[in-house]
Amino acid sequence: MCLLCFSTEPLRQDELNKGKYGNAYGQFISETDSKFQTTLCKAPCAAPGCWCTSMICCCCSQMIMRHKVLNNVNPGSGWSDYKCCQGFYGGCCCLQPGKCGEKACPVPCLCLEVCCCAGPAVSATSMVMRRQYHLGLDKDDVRLIRCNNCIFMVSCLLSCLTICIQSDTLDCAAHCANITSDIVFCCTSGCMLAQAYNECKYRDPNNSTIAPSANEMER
Repeated sequence: MCLLCFSTEPLRQDELNKGKYGNAYGQFISETDSKFQTTLCKAPCAAPGCWCTSMICCCCSQMIMRHKVLNNVNPGSGWSDYKCCQGFYGGCCCLQPGKCGEKACPVPCLCLEVCCCAGPAVSATSMVMRRQYHLGLDKDDVRLIRCNNCIFMVSCLLSCLTICIQSDTLDCAAHCANITSDIVFCCTSGCMLAQAYNECKYRDPNNSTIAPSANEMER
């Protein structure tokens, strides 16, 4: 399982059916023609300011990036396209995306989203870009899904063992697993926000690097 965690082989169907990232990113596995301009591992170097800011204040960075991404795919839309997790993760009972008061109070709703559901929130921001520009999974994305599945399974196993077996060693191991999971999440979230920020800059209509200018086409 440890070796598989770092594998870049195509994701199997059983991996897409478990873990919070597997279910969410499975829909993009068939997109092979286009990828983000930078991978997750290189994102901190591509947008160091965004990555550092996300480490200092993840919630504020998420809110700013969600607004930036929504207005990148639909310029001038403001908050009109916002809904909880952009509908990627469904809802729960009476709490359904688009029906939680997002139109009337988008900023307070997003604030609650990033504070209470930080994982789905940062993933939703990234997936808005993926859906709009048909961006597929790169090797870093595959590692992310497998690594999070691995950490999740280890954390659950240790937590179950601490219930059945009273041991200071097991308690310590479970605590370390939870801390590791939090650290991985914080670093990955920062990379995802930096990746989205870099993509927004590249996809900016005023960015001349996307398409050749008129003078270049004449030549």
